[in-house]
Order: sequence, then structure tokens, then C-alpha cells
Amino acid sequence: MDRQQNIAIRMQRAVQAGEIPGMVLALGDRHGSKWEAGFGNRALGGADAMAPDSVFWIASMTKAITGTAVMMLVEAGKLSLDTPATALVPEISALGVLEGFDEAGQPKLRPAKRPITLRHLLTHTSGYAYDMWSAEIARFRKVTGTPAVGTCRNAALALPLLFDPGEDWTYGIGIDWAGKMIEAATGEKLGAHLQRVIFEPLGMVDTSFKLRPDQRARLVAMHGRGADGALSVIPFEVPQEPEFETGGGGLYGTARDYLTFARMILNGGRHGDIRLLKPETVAEMARDQIAPLSVRPMIAAVPTATRDADFFPGMANGWGLTFLVNRKPSPQGRSAGGLAWAGLGNTFYWIDHGRGTAGIFLSQILPFFDPHAIALFRDFESLVNGV
Repeated sequence: MDRQQNIAIRMQRAVQAGEIPGMVLALGDRHGSKWEAGFGNRALGGADAMAPDSVFWIASMTKAITGTAVMMLVEAGKLSLDTPATALVPEISALGVLEGFDEAGQPKLRPAKRPITLRHLLTHTSGYAYDMWSAEIARFRKVTGTPAVGTCRNAALALPLLFDPGEDWTYGIGIDWAGKMIEAATGEKLGAHLQRVIFEPLGMVDTSFKLRPDQRARLVAMHGRGADGALSVIPFEVPQEPEFETGGGGLYGTARDYLTFARMILNGGRHGDIRLLKPETVAEMARDQIAPLSVRPMIAAVPTATRDADFFPGMANGWGLTFLVNRKPSPQGRSAGGLAWAGLGNTFYWIDHGRGTAGIFLSQILPFFDPHAIALFRDFESLVNGV
């Protein structure tokens, strides 16, 4: 029995056991797409089967695409990684650093010691955080009435920093600001720019911020897992007429499309006859940028949105320019220096330059880091690697 059969058996058993409504997997190497398959249905209790062209909210898998567009502009001399971001987005970090709350419950703020750079934004060392992993930012939002980033309202980005830029790591809204910098540098809306410079050249026909009618007809329902472990379909949609298109998490797409993107990174910036990035630029994106800092486990502050998330328990990991970087070989057989990340709806990918493989696992379940979904993603990679 070959590895693909073993993967299919594992996924189908999980669906039949009710662990997960369904998922789509895609696997490729430097030479092409090797395998893609859907398991289960697009909605719990529905009759529409998962397929390679099923459309998912890929959430923070958007970040690597935004980062690629950023680095294309860096190559072109239109953006710089290490100059103050205020040159293009003067309003960034206007609130400064949050030092706590006073006796009246109001936030205490001070100016940051240094300006935020694009490198800080891409590596999550800017000081910006997400409220779902920061009780301080959740409290700040509540006290000030600041909208959630998921509203795609400009006011949602008016958050303080948790620390001075460059002094720590925390996962946050930095890539949304990077998207704003793309717009400022190009004069284009983010979605239009991504369409022109990435999606059209790569043939990513089903990746966008706004859903077309044919995409909506293939859309996978979002599911919520209750405290009792039961799943149900829940209403969910990224705002379709947003004030800003969120470069940190707004895209919809397919496993087939994302594998094309991942294979471009795997091939050093090239896809067939199309080159988006120089090999040395991709190497810089894949380089651990944050040592001696490390990526810490992400502890849930909003349990309805996420569980505690630790991709490699007991391992210290780094961060590149929009990628998680495992510093040592992973238990699933991923080579040291592998790239990966995920999306809030339990979508995941890896790019392993050492083994020359890329894998995509897409599901639609909240909260994030669903134990069944992460176990299946890990088993997918382990079975591919024969671990």
C-alpha cells in the first residue's frame, strides 16, 4: 500500500468517525503537483463533496502571499525592509507602547523607543498583537471600543504595541500594516495588486478577497466545535465590502491554488517560465530572522476564536519573513529550516526545502488549533515523509 493510500485511509476514517466534517489535501514537489484529494463534505450534513477546487477561507495563509508581494516591491526598490514604516503609513504605532491600565481602567501609553520597520512587521517583532492571544489587547479594545480586525475597518488597526519594536516576538496584525504599505507604494488596492503580480502570473484562479458567484457555489461552510466536542455549521464570512483588505488574513482560496504558490517558494521564486522572486530573496524570506528570540506557544485569550497553539511542543522555533521556521528537524520528518504556517479556520501548510515537498491541508473549523485538525495535518506530513 503506497503512502497516498495510507493518507486517504487516515482522512476517510476521521471523517467517518465524525472527528471532522471534511478536508482537502494537496501535495507537490519541485516538479509539479503530485496529489490532491477531498474527503467528506463541504458542510456537516450536506451532500456536496469536498473537491480540489472547493473554496476555503485561508485566513493567515494570506500572510505569506502578502509577504511575497512585499518582497517583489523590495526587489524593485519601491519598499525597504529597514527604514521607518512611517514614511509610507504615518499613522502606524501612533499610540505607542501599552504599559498597563490606570486606576480608572484607562490604558497607559508611552512613545516607542524606535520606529517600526517593514522587517519588524513581517517577523512579528513590531510589538503589535492579536487580541485573541493577548488579554492586554483584548482589554484595550473593550475599554476603547476599538473594532476587531475581522471587521476590516481601518480603526481596527489603531492598536498599541506590547513592547518596543525589535525587542520581542508576538503574533499580530503586522502583516495588515504591510498590506497598507503595499497600497501606499503602488497606489493600488491590495487585492488588485495581488491579482496582477501573483495570482494572474501563477494561474491562481480561485484566490481573492471578494467571492465571485462561482466561488461561492463551491464554498466550504465554517463549523464551530462546542465545549462538548460537537460540530455544527456556523455563519461566517469575511466582509465583502471592507474598508481595507486584510493582508494578514482576508483571502479565500483553494488547496490547488495554494499549492501552486507554495511550489513557487519551493522553487526559489520560480513557477515554470514565470519568476516572481530572485532565489536570494526567497532564501532571505526563509532565513530565521529573530534569533536569539524564539516563537513562543500562543496562549488563548479568546477561547471562542482559538485554543492554545504550539506547533512543535518543546522545540524552539524561529520566524522568517512571514514564515514559521523550525530550527531542528520536526517530529513529522520536516527538515530543519522548513517553512510553514496556518489559518484561523484550521488551514495549514508546509514547505520543506530539504525534502523538496510542499503540503496543504484545508478544513473549516473554529476555534483554531482544533485537536482533530492539527492531528490530521501532522499525520499527513508524517505519512508523506514515512515517519
